[in-house]
Amino acid sequence: MKAYDQSEGYAIIKNWMAEKGNTPFDFQVETWRKFGNGYSGMVIAPTGFGKTFSVFLALLSDFLTQPDKYKKGLKMLWITPLRSLAKDIAKAMQEAIDEIGLDWEVGVRNGDTDPKVRQKQVRNMPDILVVTPESLHLLLAQKNNQRFFVPMHCIAVDEWHELLGSKRGVMVELAIAQLLYYVPKLKIWGITATIGNLDEALEVLIPYDVKKTKIKAVEKKKIEIISVFPEEVEILPWSGHLGKKLADKVVPIILNSKSTIVFTNTRSQSEMWYQILLDAYPEFAGQIAIHHSSIDAHLRIWIEENLSSGKLKAVVSTSSLDLGIDFKPVDTVIQIGSAKGVARFLQRAGRSGHSPFETSKIYCVPTHSLELIEVAALKEAVKQKVIEPREPLALCFDVLVQFLMTLAVGDGFYPNEVFERIKKIYTYQEITWEDWNHMISFLTVGGSALKNYEEYHKIVIQDDGLHKVTSRKIAMLHRMNMGAIVSDAMLKVKFLSGGYIGMVEEYFISKLKKEDKFILAGRVLEVAMVKEMTVFVRLSKGKAFAPSYLGGRLPLSSNLGHFLREKLAGASNPKSTEKELKFLHPLVLSQSEKSHIPKENEFLVEIIKNREGYHLFMYPFEGRLVHEVMAALVAFRISKLIPISFSMAMNDYGFEIFSDKEIPLTEENITQILSRENLMLDVVASINSAEMARRKFRDIAVISGMVVQNFPGKQRSNKSLQSSAGLIFKVLEDYEPNHFLVRQAYTEVFNMQLQEQRLVEAFRRIENSKIILRRSTTFTPLSFPIKVDSLRQTLSSETLDARIKKIMEQSLKKK
Repeated sequence: MKAYDQSEGYAIIKNWMAEKGNTPFDFQVETWRKFGNGYSGMVIAPTGFGKTFSVFLALLSDFLTQPDKYKKGLKMLWITPLRSLAKDIAKAMQEAIDEIGLDWEVGVRNGDTDPKVRQKQVRNMPDILVVTPESLHLLLAQKNNQRFFVPMHCIAVDEWHELLGSKRGVMVELAIAQLLYYVPKLKIWGITATIGNLDEALEVLIPYDVKKTKIKAVEKKKIEIISVFPEEVEILPWSGHLGKKLADKVVPIILNSKSTIVFTNTRSQSEMWYQILLDAYPEFAGQIAIHHSSIDAHLRIWIEENLSSGKLKAVVSTSSLDLGIDFKPVDTVIQIGSAKGVARFLQRAGRSGHSPFETSKIYCVPTHSLELIEVAALKEAVKQKVIEPREPLALCFDVLVQFLMTLAVGDGFYPNEVFERIKKIYTYQEITWEDWNHMISFLTVGGSALKNYEEYHKIVIQDDGLHKVTSRKIAMLHRMNMGAIVSDAMLKVKFLSGGYIGMVEEYFISKLKKEDKFILAGRVLEVAMVKEMTVFVRLSKGKAFAPSYLGGRLPLSSNLGHFLREKLAGASNPKSTEKELKFLHPLVLSQSEKSHIPKENEFLVEIIKNREGYHLFMYPFEGRLVHEVMAALVAFRISKLIPISFSMAMNDYGFEIFSDKEIPLTEENITQILSRENLMLDVVASINSAEMARRKFRDIAVISGMVVQNFPGKQRSNKSLQSSAGLIFKVLEDYEPNHFLVRQAYTEVFNMQLQEQRLVEAFRRIENSKIILRRSTTFTPLSFPIKVDSLRQTLSSETLDARIKKIMEQSLKKK
């Protein structure tokens, strides 16, 4: 009987799809079936194959089969990582509901939602509500919030791969635990693209003892990866200039496509490429736009709508368009520079040819010649289906403290009862009773170190043991500061004459003077004055700075690093059939003649002596972040042999240690310098880990509410936040060094900044490799881009160009 009932719901859905000329995929039908049988689960499918509809239509199918078990009110919560996705998803859902003939309403609730709409939702919830993790937590901070969720049947987490491994993902885990407490039979469904640890991703989302399943689409997305080659190979490559030379090759690609997304890795690079394309083809004016998170929301929405309707020929974007509902006219994607990871590359490629049986077409435009080896590496990784995992976080105490405050601001909580729920969450499986008690003490009396400060006595313990926030001011400040993204203080950018343009980081503006020019939203702007947290500007022309944003550079993933080493090792083979490697043959030949091309089981070290001094280069191909730590470690170990001072530079391929004194590195001691023995002890000694932890603590202090960033009508500056957090960190280090938030700061330094696991793996690989030490008097093709990066830190662009030209002439004269 049950199977017959289910088929009734399927039939209505299938008929609706047939009317639109569609047939459901097997994975969609399987999702509907499992949902109807009471399962929770996770759907994995390529971009454009209807992952969203697999779960959303499962709810409709179940309702059409058994309408009596559904009550009036909220039936499904749909969590999306981006506000910009919410509107598109809700619109697609509402259209389907209307066409199927149900009288359901789909609502959206996030920071962009009109306050009147939010008030209406509180009085009368829609049938489906699309939220971000932050807006869901704000609902949990409302009084008597359980009433919103009692009629619910399902919580769906869209783009779970984007949230997993982030503190926003932990917010989702905590919210699910609370909703399961309200609705024990709640179904949990995740929707994800392919990542390297799908079983673990399912376990993080649904760590509970319920019926759960993993449904994977067998359909595969076809991807065409096309390299854009310069006219000739640069024997000495360097980053940042080649892209401009290739603009004339990028313009025809855009002109021959219906609509194109041009992806860059940073906001400053997107501003620069928007200008480059307009300069190369002025007729693009009015036909192309720029999209990133610092641009005014109204302008972003206008761009998304015009990209969807096909009115825009191209949009230059950062990761702000990585995710999203179909931009159907987009048939081409262009990636400027390296995507730095296989998963990100596939996500971006999937934005073109968005419907299931179209081929996704992605053009790779190198910013220097060596990036063509990365394209060859990406092709190999895609061919072998090797995709990075998203590592889940553990024991994020700051997010848990914020969540407990949310419960206390809402209806209050009983600690013993909540502890049992928290222990079941994947991120907090290892939490101890001792840490829990410290956390409760911290929230009620500030803990042992801060008990004398009244502002840390936030939660009141009532007679029956209920822990609750009774101060309206504390509740208001908590709601204003909820979330796990601690951005650097952003300044609004407005015209003197009125009109809002977007946001820039305080860090960037602090380096500009009055009348300096910078680019934002594709316009050249001149600084008129900075008043409080607003930059007033006027329109200008001519040369301008592109805003630099802290943390803008993405690190190379370990998977891509592996294939990069593999491709470089085989690049010297003149019989190679790979276009990228054939093109780079002269560069590879030059590297081989001047130094060496490391094979897969070799590790290359170069010492270059010239008039400036001594340059030591090493090439682990492990990404900039790991190289930063490795450079400090190697410099520390060398300085133990002889007192010597160094400067350092690095890119994704390797690092440089420079000194005006001879670097005492020989075939005899190099194994000791690169040893895995005492690795992390030496790392801690080579860097100022306390200073790094102090800086990391700023974010932890803001998330946990220890330091308040947003007040009514104003936002505190970076300097003020860092100062307050620094003082608290010092107090805790001195009086309560084992404080759970101090421990978290050090853990994050080791796991995220120092990349401990990846660092250990890199040294294990080097230990098992043959070390090749080469000496030279000129820069090699591998060392030159690192050298240029180090010069860029100290020279203006005009001086830099002249210096690069001189070094190239010297290096190409000699062999």
